[in-house]
Parts: sequence; structure tokens; C-alpha cells
Amino acid sequence: MKTKPYFKSVGPIATILLTCLFASSTVNISQAQNGHISIEGSGEFGQKPIPVSLEGFSSEAAEVLKFDLTVQGFSFVTPDAAQYLIHGSDAGDVSGTVTDKFAKKVILSRGYNGANPRRQAHAFADDIVSTITGKPGIAQLRGSTAKIVYKTQPSGNGPGEIYIADFDGKNAQPITSDNAIVAKPAWVPGKLAIYYTSYARNNPDIFFHNLSTGQRSIIASYSGLNTGAAVSPDGSRVAMILSKSGSPNVWVCNADGSGLKRLTTGTEDSSPCWSPDGQSICFAAKINSRRRLAKVSANGGAVQALNTTGAPNPTEPVWSPDGKWIAFTSQTSEFDICVIPASGGESVVLVPGQNPSWAPNSRTLIYNHRLGNYHQTLSVLDVFTKQYKDCARATGSNSEPAWAR
Repeated sequence: MKTKPYFKSVGPIATILLTCLFASSTVNISQAQNGHISIEGSGEFGQKPIPVSLEGFSSEAAEVLKFDLTVQGFSFVTPDAAQYLIHGSDAGDVSGTVTDKFAKKVILSRGYNGANPRRQAHAFADDIVSTITGKPGIAQLRGSTAKIVYKTQPSGNGPGEIYIADFDGKNAQPITSDNAIVAKPAWVPGKLAIYYTSYARNNPDIFFHNLSTGQRSIIASYSGLNTGAAVSPDGSRVAMILSKSGSPNVWVCNADGSGLKRLTTGTEDSSPCWSPDGQSICFAAKINSRRRLAKVSANGGAVQALNTTGAPNPTEPVWSPDGKWIAFTSQTSEFDICVIPASGGESVVLVPGQNPSWAPNSRTLIYNHRLGNYHQTLSVLDVFTKQYKDCARATGSNSEPAWAR
């Protein structure tokens, strides 16, 4: 199908994004001491948080550090109870040290400049995570992977807009201004571009939106439902849910909407996501009148059901970047965020909520949970300790987040 132009210009919004959200921040290291300490139990559920203390920072820098570290497996305690002592200052630029109290030595000492204090504090948090755990942090401010995209509804339901923000909810900016029902935004890996569903033309169409130029095009506007766009890891193909042949099923196409191919023929499919190697697609299906998670080859073939023992009515699966886990939503009387091994198995129920999306570190999730009535808020969760923090909320009800890849 040919790409259909959508003529409403959103160029000024894209300009704001490029200058405010995606501008590169230079972080200069004034001094450093390398040292990596192995944390036992990494990658296992039920971990105890790493105890740290924090002193010397103002409220803004302290807020950033507490948010970033809590959702990556750290807890904040008194110096007497801490293993690591974090001390520093943000009077001017941010600088800080980390002392291993048990080893009785400074393991990190750095100063930052070239960005605002909030971004400097994010960078310090990343360096703390890397030094103590040997794993990269989630802020990654030299790229765009510290960003999220989500939908906002002023009244909690009905029309809304697509927004982009930092992963903690700060610096939120709208990228649409249609006052239309929107759903399921998804990033193009490594690019300033997204796909999402919008009723801007009074039909649930899938849009491609180039954030660099602000221009949009429609890649799926078939009769019936067009939704759930999910982009392959190499950005070349898109999986989606279409009902053009009757039931909602999983289809794939090229990034521009051409080369459309049907992968499933069930009665009620939804929420496709790609494996990190781009070879498989996981989705929610109705099999023998039961809601199940299932997998199918990205090139077509037999559908394989996955066990989600202990978590009925699964939907909204998302594959972790390291390929080990699938997070999803389970619905009983309420909604819960759960995780299973990628091959299926016993579910780990994490927290109440819906619409999980993995951070690049494969241990942190962003999701939405209910505040009351129709309103939802975004939260960031460390899956291995079950610690979470609510994101800053710019306006309205925020849901269906997706972490940049």
C-alpha cells in the first residue's frame, strides 16, 4: 500500500523536541577512580536493595539521584546502615564521591559540567550504577534512550495527545495537537521517530511520525482496526493488529507500509512485540476460549502458546532487550504487571499496573497504574526488588508508555 501523506504540519513541536528533549548534553569527567564490585544475585527476583546513604545535595539533585537509583535496585538508609556513602554538591556544577564503607576506600570521584544540574545528576547516577554493579545506568544522556513516549488524556478517557518526556516524566512535551483518540505509541530503534494509532481522520489509522521534521504519514488505514504497531529491532519492519480480513490478527509490513503479510488467523489477537533478534513475535491471543500469550515466527508459521502459570488473562507482552524475560499485564479483578522467562513458565507478579515497557538495562520497567476514576499515572519499577517511583505528571491521565530503544 502506498504511503498516504498527512498534511497537518507539526514542525514547531518537532523543533521544540530537538532543542529541549534530544539536545546532547556534554558531561566532562574531572577525575575518576575505576572500581567494579560484583553484586551477588544479579538477575534474580527478590533481591535485597543495595543500601546507600546520600548527603550534600540540594533537593533537585537529591530527587534525581533517589529516583534513578531506587528504580535500579538501591535503597536509601542512614550512613550507619549503608554499604556505600554518596556525598557531593550541586552548588554550581554537580560533583560527588562514592565510598565503599566496608572496603574503606573511595571507588568513584567525579565532577560534571556542560549541562544543567538535573542532567548532571542523572549522569552521576549512571556512573554510580556502573561503578557498583558493572552495568550501564538508564539515563544514558548522550543518546535518546532516556526518553519515553506515551499518551495523555485530559479527562482520563476519550481524546488525547502523544507526549514525549524524560524517563522520570520531566520535560514533557506534546508531539501531536489533534484532540483525537490516540493509542499505542512505539519507537523506531535508534531514531527520532515513532508509530502510533490515531483517530485524527475519524478512523483508527497507524501513523508514522518523524520527530526530526515533524511530518507524518499513514502506513495502515484499512477498514476496521489498525493498531498496536511494534517496530522490529533493525527498524525495517512493523508488526501490527489489523482486522481487515475479519478478526483482529497479527500482520507485518515494511517500515513504509508496503509488503503487508498476515501472520495469524485466530479470533482475537492483540499487542504484538518483537524478540531482540527480530526472529519472533510474541502477542496475546485467544486459544480455546482462553486468553494466552503466544509466539510466531516473524516470517510466518505455527503459533506456539506460552505458559504464564499463576497469571491468568495475560496481555500486552514486551520482550526484555537481553532476550531473557517477557513482561506482561495480567487481569483478574485488577491489573498486575508480571514477568515470565521468554520461553514461558511460572509468573512473577510484580506490582499493580498495565502496559509495561523495558528500559535498555533489562531490569527496569515503565508502566501505568490507576490513581482513581479514569486517571492513570506512569511509574518506573525495578523488577528484581519491586521498588518503584511515580513519574512527574504534566497533565491529565498518562498511560501506554514506551521506552526509547
